[in-house]
Amino acid sequence: MVMQAVKDAQTFIEKKLKGKKPEIGLILGSGLGVLGDEITSPEVIKYEDIPGFPSSTVAGHKGQLVIGELEGKTVAAMQGRFHYYEGYDMDLVTLPIRVMKAVGIDTLIVTNAAGGINEEFSPGNLMLIEDHINQFGTNPLIGPNDEELGVRFPDMSQAYSKELLKIASETAKERDISVQRGVYVGTTGPSYETPAEVRMLRILGGDAVGMSTVPEVIAARHSEMNVLGISCISNMAAGILDQPLAHSEVIETTERVKIDFLALVKSIVAKM
Repeated sequence: MVMQAVKDAQTFIEKKLKGKKPEIGLILGSGLGVLGDEITSPEVIKYEDIPGFPSSTVAGHKGQLVIGELEGKTVAAMQGRFHYYEGYDMDLVTLPIRVMKAVGIDTLIVTNAAGGINEEFSPGNLMLIEDHINQFGTNPLIGPNDEELGVRFPDMSQAYSKELLKIASETAKERDISVQRGVYVGTTGPSYETPAEVRMLRILGGDAVGMSTVPEVIAARHSEMNVLGISCISNMAAGILDQPLAHSEVIETTERVKIDFLALVKSIVAKM
């Protein structure tokens, strides 16, 4: 059933591409979709027009796939993603990853806005994801395995490519962009974590927490894609600062750091 949905979306998208072959996939999280506007000669496809794709319902997500040229590479960028908390099942959350693989993409850059757990972080920091902790309480690979998509028990010991992490670190240094490195914790949301939950996640080894990314990366690794993850620390998680959390703060922070974010990701793409 998943494979049929993948093939239907693949056929639709490839007709739009007229022979273009994207090589890098980008998932642009809350407030970070501005990178999609940097793509030249774009083919813009609304999610609702793609067979099997739902609509993105979150503020800060345009809800469209943009395919074109970025730094000399052909890329496919998702301006917005599908979240588990929107009520979509894991097959739908990860469907775009499956479709990216089907159209020939082997490298994925996944971005998100996240709350800082590590008290040495500050809002506006960019964090290169070294590893993740799955706190969704489920896994997108649960259920019968389709060997066309990947093996039954995929290895996650290098969920995030060390080679791509090295490129990203070197690029940040060359561009004089300060970056953190750390572990991303994925939770279901949509409520923010309590201060007690944040303390627990810190004990578990988390540096940042968000409501996405982990299912997508599991599906990408199941499909043998190489992954680079970047979090924008949009706020400090609950209990660290004595202030309430709001999605508007996420958008404000990502707007403030967009110049560094754009410069970093574009320079990384150029080196791939």
